[in-house]
Amino acid sequence: MTKTRHVFGESLLKHLLAVAFGVTVATTPALSQSFNDTGDILARSAEVEDVEYKIMVQRATQTAIWGMPAAGMVDFLKGIRRDLGGDYNDIAYLNKPFDSKHGFLTANDVTAYAWSSMTSEPGPLVIEVPAATDNVSYFGTIVNAWDVPIADVGPDGHDKGEGGKYLMLPPGYDGEMSMEDLKGAGYMPFETDTYEYGFSFRPRLYNGATDADAAEYAQTIKIYYLSEADNPPPNTYHEASEVPYDSLPYYNHTYFEDLNDYVQNNPVRPQDKIMVNFLKDLGIEKGKPFEPTERQVDAMNEGLVLAYAAMQRYFVEPGLATVPLWVDDKGEPQNQWLVWDFAEGQAELGFPYETDTEILIDDRAGGSYFWITYLPKNLGGGTFYLTGLRDKDGEVYDHNATYKLNVPTDTPAEDFWSIIVYSMETKSFIRNVDPVGLSSRDADTMQANEDGSYDIYFGPEAPEGQESNWVPTTEPYFFLFRLYGPAEGWIQSGWQLPDVEKMN
Repeated sequence: MTKTRHVFGESLLKHLLAVAFGVTVATTPALSQSFNDTGDILARSAEVEDVEYKIMVQRATQTAIWGMPAAGMVDFLKGIRRDLGGDYNDIAYLNKPFDSKHGFLTANDVTAYAWSSMTSEPGPLVIEVPAATDNVSYFGTIVNAWDVPIADVGPDGHDKGEGGKYLMLPPGYDGEMSMEDLKGAGYMPFETDTYEYGFSFRPRLYNGATDADAAEYAQTIKIYYLSEADNPPPNTYHEASEVPYDSLPYYNHTYFEDLNDYVQNNPVRPQDKIMVNFLKDLGIEKGKPFEPTERQVDAMNEGLVLAYAAMQRYFVEPGLATVPLWVDDKGEPQNQWLVWDFAEGQAELGFPYETDTEILIDDRAGGSYFWITYLPKNLGGGTFYLTGLRDKDGEVYDHNATYKLNVPTDTPAEDFWSIIVYSMETKSFIRNVDPVGLSSRDADTMQANEDGSYDIYFGPEAPEGQESNWVPTTEPYFFLFRLYGPAEGWIQSGWQLPDVEKMN
């Protein structure tokens, strides 16, 4: 802007000199380029074919990246409706952990989750979380339609393990009861900017409790509207451990069905207006049916390829979504294990992926919600995640090869450790394999080394005699290694998880 003002001022001065004194001053190259050199843009733009379609593809790409969190949350509801025969405000739960028939972004295979998709469009919504018991408590988060954390629950959450009535106030709430009145009535009210919400609660088990105890505990969650508080209707619970429940986003025209569902079922927030305008070119407009033409569907599918490629690059390229945990004094990686690298300040703010000046669209999508869900409001230390994308030699894993990981006996997990193989394409379990991972909870069936460590094998076939220590791989994949209850000071202790080594 300063340079433009300077050139304009120079031009005006030359004009005045010429008029007043008959002085001719040569035009500078910068002035000529700024005002006279069009670069034949008119001719070149006339050569562009099918501008409308190309713009649709571009808008499909950008809105797909922008809408990643919203699409992911819609798919939880779609799964409840399609696979469980349920609807808004129903509670899904497990009586044993997920396995390869379930589609759920980087879920674990050791926890009997409980989850729900909800709406406050009819009015303020109460989510009644049970108090912790001697056997079970919850670790988890209630989020809005953008997967932005609203409140954590359980002993590490807002209720401190005492349970309570979390109250979601819809956008523009102007009810008779004020925030103070609601608190005085025993509610924990939260102002929200979307109608739709979700939660995913992970049970913690104590004193010999089992997954069956977690399932029973899940059925004490209650969801109802504030208007029904005097006599809440019974809830509907869906046990999903044997059902191929699928909450994954898929990168075809159904992805834009998800975005249409979000637009139709939630208010248009100020920060969404530009992208909501772009969606109109793809047939998505609030208050109107989504009936895309064949050309629009083609543009969506083409744009999604680029969107997926952009988010995948963000996931796998070093220094974007992940960074090395163990580095030397010069900052060089000491091995290949990575940790999540959230956008600066977002963990402290509770992962809004917004700042005073911008929406962090790429960080929000490729840096998080392309592969994870339900980030906590307050990032705690109950579980520590290591991500594995490459072997000891720095090569991406080949699912046709066999690899070995030695898990040391002094692995600093006070509860247990776990390693799970995830599909590189879907970021969920690889389908139709058993098991999807192994953990120290499998100690009774795995073979231990003489020093107490475990060698875990990954590949299309188990090495001879190592079937109990083997996880099958049938497609490109990556790892998450979890420390449950990481020991205090373990990072400073000097302990490192060895690299995964290729055997053939």
